[in-house]
Amino acid sequence: MAVFQPELIELMKAVLDDATAMLPEAKRTSTMKAEIASHILAYAAKGERNPMTLKIAALSAIVDCTHYSHDISPERRVV
Repeated sequence: MAVFQPELIELMKAVLDDATAMLPEAKRTSTMKAEIASHILAYAAKGERNPMTLKIAALSAIVDCTHYSHDISPERRVV
């Protein structure tokens, strides 16, 4: 289990707040926030400390793991 210093906890909280603020308001649910937080914790546990990298990694992970992506693949465009 990872142990985080208070400074890192504050950094992760700021990253979570920034990442959540980038979502459309309707997507800012407690479930989505928990999902983002989980990814931030996972990357921080691996040693990542760059706030921008943490935010991008967490947001990328939720886009990859959900149907939140706005990019519709060519296969799905076929009607």
